[in-house]
Amino acid sequence: MAKKRILSGMRPTGPLHLGNLHGALANWVEMQDSYDCFFFIADWHALTSDYENPGRISEYVREMMIDWLSTGLSPDRSTLFVQSHIKEHAELFLLLSMITPVPWLERNPTYKDQMDQIKNRDLSTFGFLGYPVLQAADIIMYKANGVPVGMDQVPHVEITREIARRFNYLYGEIFPEPEAILTKTSKILGIDRRKMSKSYDNAIYLSDSPDDIASKVSRMITDPQRARRSDPGDPEVCNVFEFLKTYADGETVENIGAACRGARIGCVECKKIMARNLIQALEPIREKRAEYKAHPGLVDDVISAGGDKARGVARQTMEAVRSVMRI
Repeated sequence: MAKKRILSGMRPTGPLHLGNLHGALANWVEMQDSYDCFFFIADWHALTSDYENPGRISEYVREMMIDWLSTGLSPDRSTLFVQSHIKEHAELFLLLSMITPVPWLERNPTYKDQMDQIKNRDLSTFGFLGYPVLQAADIIMYKANGVPVGMDQVPHVEITREIARRFNYLYGEIFPEPEAILTKTSKILGIDRRKMSKSYDNAIYLSDSPDDIASKVSRMITDPQRARRSDPGDPEVCNVFEFLKTYADGETVENIGAACRGARIGCVECKKIMARNLIQALEPIREKRAEYKAHPGLVDDVISAGGDKARGVARQTMEAVRSVMRI
């Protein structure tokens, strides 16, 4: 029985961090055995907000692919490609934009939120308003059955379903309506307890050295009510303890939690223990990153082969689209 196909992507707007790993990548790696996976680097989508400074996007594309490969995405089990290398995406985006009502885009909650929150860039562009149409083209191009997303991304998938439904109504049944596949995520916040983001300068990156990790962990916010080492702490409000739940064994977590409550361990010592565990856990990723950095041709081969496979599927889709649209 054929596996169901899924598709998802990431925008290359900077180095990947632990939030990306636990919010998406770890789930993608697990899904490779159960689905026919297509994962793409959405460099055109990066232009919707970073159109004034596109110079580093190509650098981020390579770094992102290295991070993907280093965390366990495999070109033998998934199709890994770069969006802009498949020009058919632009053609389908154009055709879908002809049938997509503007109010569908204006009611997109992400569009409204970012227009309100991002004041340092002019987002009043057609590209920013219309990015859900490009996103729909990305997904239905490969006739994906599902899209792995977090809860906040479900409205995006619903717009894609509406666009696919409208196309099928107008021209004939070509595209399946993809389902949102809700993925589990770990509670990983930034070192300041806000959402981990490069914009907040609070992220621990997959490419960070052990020294960088130790330095960032030393600045992490702990129990704000614990002023002195002799004060009993509450590990459940401590960001360091949350990291320990992910990166240390159960016995260590239990012992540190009890010691914190009994004021038998200080925050500095606890941070050092957590940093050692985190550094050790990320060591396999660092080793693989170093190998790919030393052999750039391996990355080029993955990008090229993934592009060839994705392009073959995209060309077949566009032949069918042109046929039913009679153009």
